[in-house]
Formats: sequence, C-alpha cells, structure tokens
Amino acid sequence: MTVAVTAASGKLGRLVVQALLDAGQRPVAIVRDPEKVADLAARGADVRRASYDDPAALDAALVGVDRVLLISGNEFGQRVAQHTNVIRAAERAGVELLAYTSIPRAEGNPMVLAAEHRGTEEVLATASVPTVLLRNSWYWENYGGAAAGAAQQGVLHGAMADGRVSGAAQADYAEAAARVLTSSGHEGRVYELGGDDALTGADLAAAVGEATGSTVRYQNLSQDDYAAALRGAGLDEQTAAVLADADARIGDGWLEVTTGDLSKLLGRPATPAATVFAQTGLAGA
Repeated sequence: MTVAVTAASGKLGRLVVQALLDAGQRPVAIVRDPEKVADLAARGADVRRASYDDPAALDAALVGVDRVLLISGNEFGQRVAQHTNVIRAAERAGVELLAYTSIPRAEGNPMVLAAEHRGTEEVLATASVPTVLLRNSWYWENYGGAAAGAAQQGVLHGAMADGRVSGAAQADYAEAAARVLTSSGHEGRVYELGGDDALTGADLAAAVGEATGSTVRYQNLSQDDYAAALRGAGLDEQTAAVLADADARIGDGWLEVTTGDLSKLLGRPATPAATVFAQTGLAGA
C-alpha cells in the first residue's frame, strides 16, 4: 500500500510523513519544492513535485498511490479550487481512500476559516472515491508566539470570553492521520478531532505559566480590539482579522470537541497544552 501526503513540507504534512516513516511505510511526499524535504527523502520518502494549481503534475504525483491525505492549503480564496484539483486527480488515479484535514463541525461552523473547508467537503461529498474527513480542532502550537509574549508580560490576550478550545499537539493530529491512512474501516467516516482538555482563556494562561514558571493571567478583549492587538504585534490585516474571528467563535463553542475521536485513534491521551508549550521552548521565555 502506497500512501501520499500533500503539502508535505508544511508543519503538519512533515509530521504525517515522519509518522508514516516511523510506522515502516515509504510514503509519497508531494511538495512544491523538493529541496525543502531533503531530510525526508534521506529517510526513504518518495518525494514528488506538484502544486495544487497544476493538475498534470498532480496526476504524475499520484501514479501508483493507493491512499491520499489532502492537507488543506493556506491560500485564502483559492483553496476550494485548489483542493478540487487534488480531488479530481485522486479520482483519475483511482485511489482507494482520500482523507482531508478539515475543521470541527464544518457544515455549520461560522468561522471565516470554515467557509473553504465547507466548500471542499461539498466537493468531497460527490467524489467518486471513498473519503474520510479529519476535522482538526486548534493546534496548541498556534499559541506559540502569544504564549511567549504572555510569559514575559504576564498577560495572555484573547477574545474567547468563557469559551473553551479542545486543542492538541500537531504531532497528535499527524499521528492520528497516519493511523487512518494505514488501517482499515475509515471510509465514509467523519472524525471530529480535538484534545482531551477543553481549555478556557484562563486555563491557557495557567498552562503558559506552568510551562514557564511564571504567573500569567488571561485578559479578554472584544473581537475588534483583539484584531488591533494582533496587528500591533506585526500580523497583517487579513491574518489578524481571521484569528480574531476564530477566537470569538471559540467563545461561541465552535472548537470545543467532546467526541474523544483523537485519543481513540491514538490509543492514548492527547498531549496537554502545558507540555506542548514547554516543548516549544517557552521555558526560557
């Protein structure tokens, strides 16, 4: 069985390829720039060049592939069309399973981030190959920059009010994806994936404090004020707006996941936020 991972030079894609290699697979790593994954090639990955915008290259990249993980792209406004290119190439290749990394409760999720996931899922619903949805909640690593600043300033800002987020380590989501891609019985399934702990802003602040040995409190802001704070921290206007919207929707409960699907796929508990923060070097912040 040959498994292909798209966007394999990205953070999640790289972790999935590594998990597959650790499991004894020789995965196909599909990337725009093979030089960025030379280390994966050295470990035995079959590196193939293709982009989401190049159907012919995608066809070539999927020759001989049995299962595909389509990792969602990051070009806002282009993602449904780009993902559709991969879906059609997978159909032409006759793959036996196509997995997609989506977002929790995509069909009704009001996040700006969810719109293109929903559009992609609608395309997948009519695909001629078996599919499985991996609806990933937040990565604890998403808080890396904010957590480092919070450890120094003693304040973690956000716009999630009393909402909770069921995050997990990127490596947890990657391991779960690798398990789905290398085992049976996942066709047609929808996995709502999130960590075992659903944390409030105050809980996140406490996790930063635990990882850094400091005292950190959470300060809630309005969505507009949080977007302004993110711009002040150096983010561009679109990214700041998207992240502030996501935080506000966390406040409405859209990234709280209670299915236990992630830990069931892993066969172990998900990695706690404080552990991830400590592993990302915040202890020296």
